Amino acid sequence: MYPAELVLPMKAELTENGFEELLTREEVEQALARKGTTLVVINSVCGCSAGTARPGVLMALARANKKPDYLVTSFAGFDFEAVEQIRKHLLPYPPSSPSIALFKDGKLVLMIERHMIEGRPAQVIAQSLIAAFDQYC
Repeated sequence: MYPAELVLPMKAELTENGFEELLTREEVEQALARKGTTLVVINSVCGCSAGTARPGVLMALARANKKPDYLVTSFAGFDFEAVEQIRKHLLPYPPSSPSIALFKDGKLVLMIERHMIEGRPAQVIAQSLIAAFDQYC
């Protein structure tokens, strides 16, 4: 488990920008059962990927004409119960953190894995998300 003093500022980057934090299995199930579109960010300490994932997500939300109805997040290596439950909904994709998923009416319609984030600037991640928002939101 990562120390709270390391994780909390990275969590805040999303929660202070409208993301609902999911901490339990029940919260995950409730969030993913909602009608509409739900953007899920599995946040992470990994500097090389998470350092562009969070800004990319926030950039997409700031620039997009269409946006998800709900924004939720859990932190890998910290919010164990919630992340484990989210990952059940991401199958057949292997565990990946950070990762970004878009659900529509409870069904996974987009999965951006760590290898798709790593080495890419926030602008590229944002463009991918905006295109997905245009298609599904």
